[in-house]
Amino acid sequence: MTPSLPLLAVTALLTGLPGVPARGVSPVGDVVEHVAGHAAGTYWTPQRMAGAVPIGLLGGLQKITTGRPGAPSVLPPDAPSGSVLPPVARTALPPVAHAALLPAAGAVLAPGQAARRSTGTATTSTADKTSRTARTRQAAAMPPATTTGTRWAAGGSVTRTTGRVFLTLNGVDFSCSASAVRSANRDLVVTAGHCVKDGAGDWAENWTFVPGYDDGRQPYGAFPARRMFVAGPWSRSGNDDYDVGMVAVDDLDDQHLTDLVGGQPIAFDPPRARRTYGFGFPADPPYDGERLLYCAGVPHADPQRQTRDQGLRCDLTAGASGGPWLSGFDPASGRGTLTSVSSFKYSNDHRTMYGPYFGSAVRDLFRTAERA
Repeated sequence: MTPSLPLLAVTALLTGLPGVPARGVSPVGDVVEHVAGHAAGTYWTPQRMAGAVPIGLLGGLQKITTGRPGAPSVLPPDAPSGSVLPPVARTALPPVAHAALLPAAGAVLAPGQAARRSTGTATTSTADKTSRTARTRQAAAMPPATTTGTRWAAGGSVTRTTGRVFLTLNGVDFSCSASAVRSANRDLVVTAGHCVKDGAGDWAENWTFVPGYDDGRQPYGAFPARRMFVAGPWSRSGNDDYDVGMVAVDDLDDQHLTDLVGGQPIAFDPPRARRTYGFGFPADPPYDGERLLYCAGVPHADPQRQTRDQGLRCDLTAGASGGPWLSGFDPASGRGTLTSVSSFKYSNDHRTMYGPYFGSAVRDLFRTAERA
């Protein structure tokens, strides 16, 4: 396994001198980097992709560990909540039984999509009436709020920028979800930290991003990782507040990732409790990982008070980890602002998935990764 590297070679040479960051710590913030190998391009055959296990499978990789830091631990199916991973077990988007699925909520229009009431003067111009009529028709076609994973069939940018991630961790092939984002290097992918590094354990190998994945098809090709980044607290202890990973990928046929598929903008310190769309490729039953699914709703604070994360009522299962949470989302264009990623579910509540708050640590992570 290639060791973790500092962000600048000169940092390694000058560590210990006044004003020079400690080894493995970014000059911008507490960021840890890893230089990826280049076996992914030849490693991922269709057979290996089909056999990849979705990260977060109960009894598989767990987000809170026992024993060696970063090592997987097993939560017995009949164990009471918190019996192995106290006080309440957190797992990276575990599977849920189909009987536990919630019915879709009634239609709720996205912000800005509902027709506005006229105010002020009693008369309205023809242009205003036309615009309002167009907005009303558009709103009527908007997807409803839903807590059940629903196939995204409206097209748009999100179908190109969201994709599946395939990786090898601790000798096992896994799948996750991720999103291409706008960045200075035009090569940046944002996902969950546990889809890049197993907490204090190993870094992922054979990491590759397949944007626009659909039922085995790879319309834009596969982009292998070249440099990986996580926040220091995730790298040292698997702290869920920092479960974010960013990966700079190789060009494909001399073309940058976002030049080919576009990228969603990313924001930091966003207002909480804003209507959000969560996307991903859940691969545990009742889902199979082959199509892009979504949930939509208003996130809430962590009722367990174990994290600063926000919770979104959604039954997406393992494999959706790392999928983008887009606020200010326009279903007509498929564009929104990335404000979180799918991270974990509590073992006693499979109907809510949690995503880390994008504060200053994630901003520092982005500023470092987009220059890679």
